[in-house]
Amino acid sequence: MIDVLVVDDDFRVAEINAAYVTQVPGFRVTARAHTAAQALVALESRHIDLVLLDHYLPDESGVTLVARMRQLGHHADVIMVTAARDVATLQSAMRHGALQYLVKPFSFAGLRAKLDGYATLRRTLEGVGPHGEAGQNQVDRIFSAFKTANDPHSELPKGHSAPTVDLIRRVLEESAYPVSAHEVAEHTGISRSTAQRYLKHLERAGRITLTLKYGDTGRPEHRYTWAAGTGRGD
Repeated sequence: MIDVLVVDDDFRVAEINAAYVTQVPGFRVTARAHTAAQALVALESRHIDLVLLDHYLPDESGVTLVARMRQLGHHADVIMVTAARDVATLQSAMRHGALQYLVKPFSFAGLRAKLDGYATLRRTLEGVGPHGEAGQNQVDRIFSAFKTANDPHSELPKGHSAPTVDLIRRVLEESAYPVSAHEVAEHTGISRSTAQRYLKHLERAGRITLTLKYGDTGRPEHRYTWAAGTGRGD
């Protein structure tokens, strides 16, 4: 079981993120913190494998907290979960050792993709062992663990093709507004039923977000936006 510390200054967001984590098999939330000081207390007092860390904390930034964790000898892994999008923060997070970076707002599927990637990384490392040596193939698997888990082409269902995924991705990325399955079909030349199958897969995988457009009558129309790892959230 992977023990997770959720750190966010907003109590409500911390609860939402913790609820998301508990839905992913193999993960459990063992502590929550709303300041950097509380996070350090949690790290001192219990076993933590992974920290889901917001950047905007009231007493110091998440990036400086990562640096302090390392200085104090805390080796828990870190995934930044924050609304900070500036390149300077991204670079600082990378340099201080954050494994991944998830931008708010995000969906459950987006967070699950990061957690699945982390679990894959741990399994790969455990296969080598703490004192073992890795060959180039194992090194490549270790460094590609997150990439594989977040690749829209990975584990495509039978009958789905990577070129069709790329076509749909291009349509969604180039659109200034959410797109329906009918519009995807028109722009790509595939059938509407095929578009619906691909869109359903991509939505489940967290690659796209689904919104509902309500009309005067009938069922709401499903519309999609390409948002690899982003969507609903705070």
